[in-house]
Amino acid sequence: MTSMHVVLRALLLALLAIISIRARAADDGYWGNKLANQPTNFIFGYGSLINSQSRNSTAGAPIPAIPVRVSPALGYIRTWNDRSASGFTALGLRKALPGEAARTINGVLYPVEGDDISKFDAREEGYVRVEVPLADIEAVGWQPLPTSGRVWVYVPQKLTSAGEPGVGLPGPDAEFPLLQSYVDVVVQGGLEYGPDFAREILETTDGWNNYWLNDRQLARRPWVYDPSAAGVDAIIAKASTAASFMKGRLFPEDYAARLLMAPAK
Repeated sequence: MTSMHVVLRALLLALLAIISIRARAADDGYWGNKLANQPTNFIFGYGSLINSQSRNSTAGAPIPAIPVRVSPALGYIRTWNDRSASGFTALGLRKALPGEAARTINGVLYPVEGDDISKFDAREEGYVRVEVPLADIEAVGWQPLPTSGRVWVYVPQKLTSAGEPGVGLPGPDAEFPLLQSYVDVVVQGGLEYGPDFAREILETTDGWNNYWLNDRQLARRPWVYDPSAAGVDAIIAKASTAASFMKGRLFPEDYAARLLMAPAK
């Protein structure tokens, strides 16, 4: 066998090997296939649900979330308008008024399947689920958005009527104040994605007022139980929407005195 034949034989064997490898790769059927049983329902959380610990306390197992932002095209503004029966006002959404521009709303997107969606429905009592078009959501981190499925957001609704969600709901007052402990949960959730993301939550939230109760555990020395308290306060102090009202935030005894001095309804 000549040297030319040896070279040709080697080339032929190499070509056959490449063809064999490609044939096996084509036969295995894996490329292009996604995992089975992918989620088809997602929730957009814009308040306490941003916080991983708070969110996971409701879910059957820890749920990963990605930071996102909802477009003004949805037509809502984040605000303090959900009154809890226990006596405080939580974050909600309200419909933009005629002539008023809606705002972006940053938060997190996470999957819910099976019993989890009913658990979150029960948690968000007083809210109704409203669908958010995928086209109205943008990812703000490196993780991509889901390409299919339905996205839901919880919008508060008047308990006394079947009115339109996010319409005609009152803000905080003496009996239903803002709670610092709730603000802490929201801001700490935002800080999971960075200080700018946390500040954006506050900057795009409406409805701040002087009915702000500092109910932190050991409120005058909060660092004893919550080392993040100073960091949360620093974020609030930089937010144009909340900073001025933060100065009127009251400790429980001072708040009680204000309530007692308030004129009777």
